[in-house]
Amino acid sequence: MNAVSIAVDTIGCKLNQAESDALARDLIVAGYRVIPSDQKADIYILNTCTVTHIADRKARHLLRMAHRRNPEALIIATGCYAKRASKELKGIDGMGIVIEDKQNQNLIELVAKAGYLPHDKCESSYSFRTRAMIKIQQGCNRKCAYCIVPQTRGPELSIPTVQILNEVKHLTDDGFKEIVLTGTHIGSHDDLEKLVQQILENSQIKRLRLSSLQPADITPSLLRLWQDERLCRHIHLPLQSGSDSVLVRMGRWYSTSDFKNAVHLARKGIPEISITTDVIVGFPGESDTEFEQSYDFCRRTEFANLHVFTYSPRPNTFASTMKDLSPQIKKGRSIKMLKLAEKLSQDYKNRFIGQTMLVLWESKTGRFMEGLTDNYIRVFAPATKNLSNELLPAKLVSSYKSGLMGELA
Repeated sequence: MNAVSIAVDTIGCKLNQAESDALARDLIVAGYRVIPSDQKADIYILNTCTVTHIADRKARHLLRMAHRRNPEALIIATGCYAKRASKELKGIDGMGIVIEDKQNQNLIELVAKAGYLPHDKCESSYSFRTRAMIKIQQGCNRKCAYCIVPQTRGPELSIPTVQILNEVKHLTDDGFKEIVLTGTHIGSHDDLEKLVQQILENSQIKRLRLSSLQPADITPSLLRLWQDERLCRHIHLPLQSGSDSVLVRMGRWYSTSDFKNAVHLARKGIPEISITTDVIVGFPGESDTEFEQSYDFCRRTEFANLHVFTYSPRPNTFASTMKDLSPQIKKGRSIKMLKLAEKLSQDYKNRFIGQTMLVLWESKTGRFMEGLTDNYIRVFAPATKNLSNELLPAKLVSSYKSGLMGELA
């Protein structure tokens, strides 16, 4: 009997990716052959996102495409969209199982109960990233007007520190050079500072990266942890709007002044830090003046990168009851903000041309290796052999595609 092949695919945030990787590992241990998502498989699992209507649309497209690729396959949807609107997904042609509770063990049990039994010996080809992601927290107690995450992820819940430390050791032993701590709001972990300190003190991990923080999380005591050079000089600090009046309507709990102070503190404590952000354009009621305030705040803050989201109403959120702006206005503002994002990103990267920096090389395409510096600059470099998962220096010499061209030192 051949081993059952399972394709695991993901849409959305780093937390989703962490959960998908954990699921893939559990499936492999259970005796299933996990393969890339674009291959024909006996079972196709999609971990969905529902933060925007575009994420919903992409999920439906991928599920239909998987069914067309193999009409006999068992199609499974899990994740936030599956929890929010299971009936919508069940109506898709070829849909098999829609899982609302996001529990991997339940999913594995359901697969077995459906007649897809594990095999004692099998080889998997699931492509784990060189940066391993660990979920340290999930859920959110905030009620931002636009956000559906509290509905799909529930209240804040911290993963026990002992469990996280065990996972760090396991992944480090497996050869991972970098670990990313992720969650819905990792700053709400029971004791983020102590957790980071314990990981640095009790593991051999070469790099540790924190995902999204909030302005109130940026404190002198947290920033002191960056005295350990293994902690990556990159903080993602979601802004959402650079207009105070829009922030109030969004239900955010900080002002632009609070945000500016957090950025100043981070840059003072961590030289050459990369600070990236999220910004929403076209929030209901956003005037021309408010948009310009947001645009100007982003320009003056000189982020290393902007992730621009065009507002889309999410069901059962307060903002969905507000009058939406026209698609034309939202599109025009999105284009303008995206151009700023491109300029800010290039300006930040250009500051490092001429420096030699350590790069965690991730993949080889043709004759070029591709990887990331600790401050999240993508580097490309000619290489005669595959250096994936190697942490090696490169001299940054020029702009290239979405990052910088490097020369292996």
